[in-house]
Amino acid sequence: MRGFLNMESKPYPEESIKIPRFEEHAGFYTTSKRSSNMAKIKAKNSLPELKLRKALWAKRIRFRIHPKNIPGKPDLIINKYRLAIFVDGDFWHGYNWEEKKTALKTNSKFWIPKIERNMQRDQQVNQQLNAKGYTVMRFWEHDIEKKLASCVNQVLLYVEAAKTAIIPRFDG
Repeated sequence: MRGFLNMESKPYPEESIKIPRFEEHAGFYTTSKRSSNMAKIKAKNSLPELKLRKALWAKRIRFRIHPKNIPGKPDLIINKYRLAIFVDGDFWHGYNWEEKKTALKTNSKFWIPKIERNMQRDQQVNQQLNAKGYTVMRFWEHDIEKKLASCVNQVLLYVEAAKTAIIPRFDG
């Protein structure tokens, strides 16, 4: 569980990681079954995200989903308390990445830059949201599956603390 990310982290280079095109002539191969499985992966409304949303709603936490006008289009946003929540897939966002990337056997020349670019983008989005005055929470999908109560409790604790604090409004 990553939780709060008001970060003073190392800045990432301005240049984005380049991801090669996933095409046969570039040396990448896939089966039609794998291709159809990958096509079914959703960016929004994943099962872990729906599980977190349902649990927060049951605790009377009200939020908006996937706002287009907020950097990174967070999965959940609670504007009243300037809180942006992301549910990150373990594979797509690089959970335990240093160990996992060595285990990639096929098409690693595509997947390693792809996942590292996702991780780089996550850092950039966190920095943009922090600059706009938002607190960012990121939860791994496996934490929501196995420790949902802890994830919900973390959001509840933040909301309770934010109720007593004055949260500045940013117009940027």
